[in-house]
Amino acid sequence: MSVRAGIVVTGTEVLTGRIADQNGPWLSEQLLELGVDVAHITICGDRPADLTAQLRFLADQQMDLIVTSGGLGPTADDLTVATVAEFCGRDLQLDPALEDHIAGIIRRWRPDTVDLDDGPTRIGIRKQAHVPAGATAIPPTGTAPGVAVPATPDEPLPTILILPGPPVELQAMWPTAIASPAIAEVLSRADDLTQETIRAYGLHEAELAETLRRAEDSIPGFDALEITTCLRRGELDMVTRFAADGAEIYRQLLTFLTEHHGRQIFSTDGSTIEDQLIATLDGRLIATAESCTGGLIAARLTDRPGSSAYVTGGVVSYSNEAKSDLIDVPAELIASHGAVSEEVAAAMAEGALSRLKSDVAVSTTGIAGPSGGTEAKPVGTVCFGVAVKGRPTYTVTRRFPGDRERVRSLTTTAALHLVVAQLERDPAAG
Repeated sequence: MSVRAGIVVTGTEVLTGRIADQNGPWLSEQLLELGVDVAHITICGDRPADLTAQLRFLADQQMDLIVTSGGLGPTADDLTVATVAEFCGRDLQLDPALEDHIAGIIRRWRPDTVDLDDGPTRIGIRKQAHVPAGATAIPPTGTAPGVAVPATPDEPLPTILILPGPPVELQAMWPTAIASPAIAEVLSRADDLTQETIRAYGLHEAELAETLRRAEDSIPGFDALEITTCLRRGELDMVTRFAADGAEIYRQLLTFLTEHHGRQIFSTDGSTIEDQLIATLDGRLIATAESCTGGLIAARLTDRPGSSAYVTGGVVSYSNEAKSDLIDVPAELIASHGAVSEEVAAAMAEGALSRLKSDVAVSTTGIAGPSGGTEAKPVGTVCFGVAVKGRPTYTVTRRFPGDRERVRSLTTTAALHLVVAQLERDPAAG
């Protein structure tokens, strides 16, 4: 790839884990879509020496672009702009128009601020309005402007893009930032890359790795493809990036993979299992009845806007009493078969179907651990029920490895795949 980038996320609160880093992964995804190879994401605290060390490291790695996030506020520990200016050997200069612009924003947001013209607020505004010589200020989407610092060939130093820390502000600023002259010039040198995603369920990483080794031996030009794999929530994702001349090579790889793993591959266009579930519902409504997953299936179903169009609701029937009172599971059924049984899973799904007036319902009842398992039903045992109006209820029992969090995550993914599989077998779904 012709353009390489490094990302520096600043902030002691991120470094210590008090706030999770949202900016690094988001920026990486955006840059990759623009054909930029993201080589490093680093995190450092609000200390100039540490930020300088990160900048020096990335410059020594011959990055074409460095993107920083955070440290642009009015307080004393917001030192990113000053640190970058010193690193690049550029003086800080006050931009009066930018100062007025920031003051105007604060005046609109907090019209009762008494020290806009003189005092701590004005000092903070003036601090944020200083820009390195030769750099371009990017209008703020909050109160903090971004800064685009052109490359310094004499050093040599890469182009540096300074962005605010709050993810909402950073993401809103992104379109303007990448259109600024210094950043646009770097991006103009990036390759025109295509990125394709294949998703599989029930395929082990070792199996895929072996298949890729065979593909490498069988497909000429295989090295033109950049392939990464990731196992996430029980699904195996394979992301492939390639330039225009690699399109035919990728097509051959896709054919090779589907020949070997067609049963496990459920998506070749990047669509998720949630996307496919919505498509297979085809206007029908779904409900959930959950015990061991505690609402995680309903959470994934309702994670996107507009989910009320296909989700009627969900019941977390954790106790035996809740199973009977809320979704009409007979107490004698629980007593005779146990709460973790396919019989109870079927009754839970059917109860949700009736009580929540849906067309489809999925249930889970199991032992997530770390205790509660028996020899007959060890930790990780989960029973599922899928009820589709007008059809016999489908049940199955699975066993999942790992700790409580992993068992619940794998169960949630399995439930979504089971629903899709049952709907695809339904004649009414085509």
